[in-house]
Amino acid sequence: MANAQRAGLGRPPRAGSRTALALGALWLLAGVLAVRQAAVVLRLPPERRLTDLERWIGDNGVLHVKGSLYDTDKFTGTPLAGLVLKPLTKAAEHSLGIGWTLGTLLLVVALALVAARSLPAPVSRRTALLAAPAAIILAVLSLPVRNTFTLGQTSIIPVLLVLLACCLPRLARGSGIVPGVLVGLAAALQPAVLLFAMLLWLTGRRRAAVTSGLAFALGTAAAWAAMPDDSWTYWVHHLAGAGLGEAPDGLANQSLHGLLLRIGLRGPAELALYALLALTVTVLGLRRATRYARDGQLLLATALTGCVAVAVSPTAWQHQQLWILLAVVGRVGKRRADRLVWPVMVVLVMTLTSTVLMPDNPVLRPVGDNAPLLAAIIAACAVPFLLRTSPLWDRPEPTPATEPQPGRFSWVPLFHFWKRPLSRPNVFLELMLIRVGYFGYSFIRGSAPDERSVAEAHGRQILGAEEFLHIDVEHGFNHFVASAHWLADSMDYYYGTFHFLVPVSLLVYLYVRRPGTYRWARTALSIATLLALIGFWAYPLAPPRLMPGRGFIDTANGPQDLSNPDFGALTELSNQYAAMPSLHIGWSLWCGIVIAAVAPKGWMRWLGMLYPLMTLSVIVGTANHYLLDAVGGALVVTAGFAVQYVLTGPSRKALGKVPGARGASDAPAAPEPTEPARTTG
Repeated sequence: MANAQRAGLGRPPRAGSRTALALGALWLLAGVLAVRQAAVVLRLPPERRLTDLERWIGDNGVLHVKGSLYDTDKFTGTPLAGLVLKPLTKAAEHSLGIGWTLGTLLLVVALALVAARSLPAPVSRRTALLAAPAAIILAVLSLPVRNTFTLGQTSIIPVLLVLLACCLPRLARGSGIVPGVLVGLAAALQPAVLLFAMLLWLTGRRRAAVTSGLAFALGTAAAWAAMPDDSWTYWVHHLAGAGLGEAPDGLANQSLHGLLLRIGLRGPAELALYALLALTVTVLGLRRATRYARDGQLLLATALTGCVAVAVSPTAWQHQQLWILLAVVGRVGKRRADRLVWPVMVVLVMTLTSTVLMPDNPVLRPVGDNAPLLAAIIAACAVPFLLRTSPLWDRPEPTPATEPQPGRFSWVPLFHFWKRPLSRPNVFLELMLIRVGYFGYSFIRGSAPDERSVAEAHGRQILGAEEFLHIDVEHGFNHFVASAHWLADSMDYYYGTFHFLVPVSLLVYLYVRRPGTYRWARTALSIATLLALIGFWAYPLAPPRLMPGRGFIDTANGPQDLSNPDFGALTELSNQYAAMPSLHIGWSLWCGIVIAAVAPKGWMRWLGMLYPLMTLSVIVGTANHYLLDAVGGALVVTAGFAVQYVLTGPSRKALGKVPGARGASDAPAAPEPTEPARTTG
């Protein structure tokens, strides 16, 4: 505490005001997201609202149909779940799902609050205040909760019951009867939850473990007495519900059984391998969960056991995957730069669809399709979570950083407290964020307005402006290129290949050899790309090759039927009217500036600056852009570096030279004095 006060961290006015501001913003965001999620459901027509609930309680729902609950395979819950739902039928019907939706919202809030209260001690006052709204935000944004809201599922109830039983200190120190009853009831509703009885036993809470087994048996027996045929169907014929609902080999079934079926295994071989893998995951997962429970990390231990349940269940639907999100509380990483990798990965997996997580290609698509299952297995069996006794629990290895560098203006940098890291960021974190960022870029670019009449009108404006300025050279140069087939083919290849290859290669080089410069260059590129997306939305523009009556030649696709210009491979990749500004010029100019900043030889710098000039000739020669598009691309890159300058101050050459980086070019620079490097704790 004394060190913190000496460092200026214990000043009540500033710290208190920042915490209060952050707390207010988080609670406001949590409220907006919760209300929005409920509104999304309630705005749907009654026949499209809570579709799973309608299958149960509607006029033709399984709870009204005479005979077995499982005649249609739509009902996947236990017989006890059917008995519990029946008393709620009339209320849900009369309210058209309004009461059900609000009740689900309250359950989500309660679950988030219990999780926030269960963080491993000691917890700072600031963390305790911010944890509750942050937990609600993450829960509401997660795919399992969104799925629960939309379909009207009841899967949150078992999760909440288990959290209450395993994580609340008051119940953990009690006789064990109440926690055992809660776990047993949750298992009677969702059989895989019975694994938590084993966790209770292994952590010394044996009375609670025995009570949970008895409660599960009594609940199941009561349902068997009331519904013997359905109980036989569920527990014996379907082996605890296996095979009910959607096809078990579908992507919705994120379990080991579903994965093995998807890769083509069937019959005894699949069952034997599934049993072996399930046993391995169960043993490893429960051993690790027991270790963390004894360390006082009850919430993490509960989350890991839930991840085991997701992996080993015959069927694990999306609304049962909340356990994976709870594993975000585990601390991983010796370096502060690595500390965010695990929580960011979990949040991305639990909030984004597979197409966002991974590119749609045969190699990476299976990873995205099975991302929840892989995250559950990794959490349960592999992630090296820190123990509270580790000296790195609160003090990970700091990141070398330098104080903000003053600029030519007194107010630059804008954030004088923002230290500039010198070491390279975690590669996995960078790849995850780059992938999500690129998907967002592609999605926004593809969704930008593409009305042909507006785009062509803007094209005529650009051509008119160039004629006025006497720079309308596109037509003549395009025909010159098209007349030389070798030149046209070379430019077409250049246009489709170098646009991505050169910036990516340069980023890789900077990451490996010049990590300080990498952060500076990466941020400027990101800002420039974001500004370009605004241009695509605000000013859809038909490129020269799509302008009717102008005589431009599309060197890549040949003569076009301009009554139907949307054709060819390029149309499948991007919006054809996202031409202003030209990111081909923007990204190539960024490459030239960065090469000029880091290249050790003069001829290398000149070669780097030639790259945007070559790109300019290619985009004009292939009739993909106007000269003014290139001006727009140059402006967004200039703005990107300008915003970077305002935020963090001027770049210093020595920032890219970090001790420990490979290569002679990374030796400490003697001639140029800089502020001393510090470490951020």
